[in-house]
Amino acid sequence: MSYYVGLDVSVKSVSICVVEADGSVIARGEVSSDPDQIAAFLFRHAPDAERVVQESGILSIWLTRELEKRGLPIVCIDARLAHKALSGRLNKSDRGDAEGLAHLARTGWFTQVHIRSETSERIRVLIGTRERLIKMRKDLEGHVRGVLKVFGICMTGVRRANKRQGFRDQLIKAGAVDPAIGVMVDVFSPIHLALCSAADAMDVELRAIARGSDLAARLMTVPGVGPIVALAYIATLDDAARFKKSKDVGAFLGLTPRRYQSGEMDWSGRISKCGDRDLRRLLYSAATTLITQVKKPSPLLTWATRLNERKGFKKAAVAAARKIAVIMHCIWRNDAVFDPSMEGVA
Repeated sequence: MSYYVGLDVSVKSVSICVVEADGSVIARGEVSSDPDQIAAFLFRHAPDAERVVQESGILSIWLTRELEKRGLPIVCIDARLAHKALSGRLNKSDRGDAEGLAHLARTGWFTQVHIRSETSERIRVLIGTRERLIKMRKDLEGHVRGVLKVFGICMTGVRRANKRQGFRDQLIKAGAVDPAIGVMVDVFSPIHLALCSAADAMDVELRAIARGSDLAARLMTVPGVGPIVALAYIATLDDAARFKKSKDVGAFLGLTPRRYQSGEMDWSGRISKCGDRDLRRLLYSAATTLITQVKKPSPLLTWATRLNERKGFKKAAVAAARKIAVIMHCIWRNDAVFDPSMEGVA
């Protein structure tokens, strides 16, 4: 007999519902968010479960991996689409949501979410740490610049040399203007140095990982793509086989226009901005580098430059970011390096 299971997961507990192929409920329960307790309940009430479904959420990645290790056919589904299916109920409860998820498991009306490998998640942790350190440093510098303008002090631009020592030199010089600024200097200077040092250390770590990866080295042959972009791309996509066509990567990353078609109305809007925001931002940065800094001639650069002149920088950078993402997938899938002829494929 086939059993289908729905798990409504919260931080502390999990509501479980087991249904048969005809939709009849045969077991309900609530256990703590412990994979061992969840597995014990399912082995007792649904020993031959056909499918176990949970929504994507805070614990979904960890819980999916742990339940897979225990031999359960766990599937993580898109929470947004599941919500639309479950929102037709008049009353909402964890018990009702678990039953609704069990019926989705039975009917197959869901979209499965890809669970990235632990290796990819580790790289994403390092990249995320670097991005957070840079953001904290920028916030601190912006706050200091704003405060000093009140006293008529305008700080000049700062280079990256020596962990942005120029910023701290200007800050120390400004500390002589007012005692309050002096206190701020004593507090913020060591923090700024620590943030710059930590960000540089993360850069060194990520560059070392990129040097040890043949795939990252091949992706970096694309004009504008550096080690951070290459590693973020690998860690986010995780598996090139997920996409039947390289062009699907652009839509996956939210770099294609939205479309609305109904009757005689059919229009395309701005890009959807679905998918991973951080990778989309990094690809935009790579496209900016391509348009503004890359000097080596290629059809990709020629196309991006002409689009910049015709449509403006922002639209050209977004289009170039999508094209770079598609080319990188072609390189990954075909075990190749960048070839200018790939510009036509994208």
